[in-house]
Amino acid sequence: MNKVTFKSDLCKGCGLCVEACPKKIVLLDEKEINAKGYHPAHIIDMDKCIACAMCAIMCPDVVIKVEKGDK
Repeated sequence: MNKVTFKSDLCKGCGLCVEACPKKIVLLDEKEINAKGYHPAHIIDMDKCIACAMCAIMCPDVVIKVEKGDK
């Protein structure tokens, strides 16, 4: 299974990863606010992730780590 992790405390909620995701499974968390005062990004359905890393490539603050799992 693929795994995507976010350093939520460093995310500034710019939304570039949300726009870059071809599966549309990255969203800004509307309920959580990090220490910087932003809504951090998160994955809503890890099973649908194809580990393309587009979210990580687009992140200007390098807070996203993508790991491709065995299938």
